[in-house]
Amino acid sequence: MRQNDTRREICGRAIPLPGNDIDTDRIIPARFLKCITFKGLEAHAFEDDRRQMPDHPFNQARYQGATILVVGQNFGCGSSREHAPEALRRWGIRGIVGESFAEIFFGNCTAIGLPCLTLDAEDIAWLLEAISRHSEQEVLLDVQQRLVRVGERTLRATISDGTRHQLLTGTWNAMGVLLEAQHEIDRVARSLPYVNGYSQ
Repeated sequence: MRQNDTRREICGRAIPLPGNDIDTDRIIPARFLKCITFKGLEAHAFEDDRRQMPDHPFNQARYQGATILVVGQNFGCGSSREHAPEALRRWGIRGIVGESFAEIFFGNCTAIGLPCLTLDAEDIAWLLEAISRHSEQEVLLDVQQRLVRVGERTLRATISDGTRHQLLTGTWNAMGVLLEAQHEIDRVARSLPYVNGYSQ
């Protein structure tokens, strides 16, 4: 187990982002994909939406420092771009809870250790309203127990067994898993003739 890379619980203030089908081009506009690294992407998260809507949640002072993002249905749809979850993570988001997620976006989030839990439509509607009314309220995402807790209320969340296992064991970090297996990789490589001195 990679103890430092596990994601069991994420607790913090939340930021509500109502609306369905929010795509990756809205999360991080395409003109910012020319960067060589992901450094600085957080400054451009939802940039066009924030310019068009001054009251956008990411513009509001009361949500600054929030670590949990609450979204609607089919969040992260559209083109596949690792930049979208990276922009959110670098902005400070450590977990996302929504009604549903686009499959590739969900996978890209998991690949950087950003848990995405789902709730049913009624619970998401309640959670968005609760956060809007009480922005100081902390939200707990419990990956291990598949729960979302807000004050005295506990909501039953969903996350696939495979993804949950990756987050709980730290094996979401593919590079870390490979580095830990370096000895075994070397052993196998030495046994392969096309790697180790193959000649006809």
